[in-house]
Amino acid sequence: MKSEVAIFDLETGTVRTVLQSADLVEAPNWTPDGKALIVNSKGRLFRIDLAAPALAEIDSGFASRINNDHGISPDGTTLAISDSTEDGASAIYTMPIGGGTPRRVTEKVPSYWHGWSPDGATLAYVARRDGTFQVYTCMAEGGEEFQVTRGFDHCDGPDYTPDGAWIWFNGEKDGEVALWRVRPDGSAPEKMTADERVNWFPHPSPDGKHILYLAYEAGIQKHPADKDVELRLLPAGGGTPRVLIGLVGGQGSINVPCWAPDSKAFAFVRYRR
Repeated sequence: MKSEVAIFDLETGTVRTVLQSADLVEAPNWTPDGKALIVNSKGRLFRIDLAAPALAEIDSGFASRINNDHGISPDGTTLAISDSTEDGASAIYTMPIGGGTPRRVTEKVPSYWHGWSPDGATLAYVARRDGTFQVYTCMAEGGEEFQVTRGFDHCDGPDYTPDGAWIWFNGEKDGEVALWRVRPDGSAPEKMTADERVNWFPHPSPDGKHILYLAYEAGIQKHPADKDVELRLLPAGGGTPRVLIGLVGGQGSINVPCWAPDSKAFAFVRYRR
């Protein structure tokens, strides 16, 4: 499979290929200054300068098993990463965006980062503590974690709305994987999709108008790679989703926040057989 990092322009509906690689490249984050993407590959992080696209490795110190759950703080100075070098299971760390030694945030494993609160103070993530993966939050500096969701068979992809009022995530109940939103204190959970698709990784746009997400075909289990999937756009208040593009992807395509800061485009990865 060949990895193809691309940008979808929301106004024109066109796709621009940024970079191709024979290696597995995953999960683009768009930097708040609009100048670069950050991706993971081969257990490390790489910066892609949009003015001159190439994979430039970011020094992550001892962390050499970074997965595709990583992202940039709202002020653009810090990266949250999920890495399994120390424990053999994923823990969350933060590190300077330009590179440096990661500082551990979550002591318990497995923990997979997915979202920063708009003020940069809190991290949202999924973790397995009592047999199932649920949504949790904790301060970016570390400390006691708070369990946001309960009663789901599986949760993933928590991401804050730009006003901080909601956390969107995908939740599985009774064999159905739908998009949900919940207040950060765990109150008012609300199912936002109801269709035959297996829906994953909702990402609110920075302007608060849209939710970008990945839709698998019915019957898919978990979130595998190299499947025929669709990227869809949902109004932030709910409603009828719009199909933007079909592609070969899934795991690695849009696992983490990938919107351009102006909400006019987003980055994703598709794979060529």
